[in-house]
Amino acid sequence: MNPPHAVLRHAVASDLDAILALERATDNAPHWPPAAYAAILDSTAQPRCLIVAHTNASLTGFAVGLLQPADHLAELETVVVAANARRHGIGRALCNAVLDWSRSHGATELVLEVRATSAGAIALYAALGFTQTGRRPRYYRDPEDDAVAMRISLSDPA
Repeated sequence: MNPPHAVLRHAVASDLDAILALERATDNAPHWPPAAYAAILDSTAQPRCLIVAHTNASLTGFAVGLLQPADHLAELETVVVAANARRHGIGRALCNAVLDWSRSHGATELVLEVRATSAGAIALYAALGFTQTGRRPRYYRDPEDDAVAMRISLSDPA
C-alpha cells in the first residue's frame, strides 16, 4: 500500500469542525475547547500557527505552534495525526512545517512537552533533532503521565 500524500497548509475557519472531530477521536490530544482553536486563527496578541494536513480530501492531521517573540522561543504545542494515517510521514511533515514557521518568525529555539509513554512521538522528535532537557512528573492527567521536555536549536545548520 502506498503511503498517503499529504498536502499541508495553514488552517482556515472552515477546517475547525474537522480539527475538532480529529482531536476528539484522539485520546492523547489536548482536548482544548472549540474557542481555543478559533482563537488561534484570530491570534493577534501572541502569534500562533495552526497547520493542517489533508490526504484524499480529508483532514488527517494538524499541528499548533506558539511564538514567544521576546524570548526568540517557539513551542510545538500539539501534533495530532489520525490513527489510520500514522507512520506515513504526516507527523514529521507537520513538525517540519512548525519548525519552518517558527524559524521564519525569528525563533532560535523550539521546545515541546510529550507524554513519557508516547515512545513513537519521542522517537520522531529525536529523529528531527530534538534533545531531552527534562522530565515533569505527573504533568498529564487522564491518564496520568510524566512529561518529557525536549528542545531543538533553530539556529544550528540543518
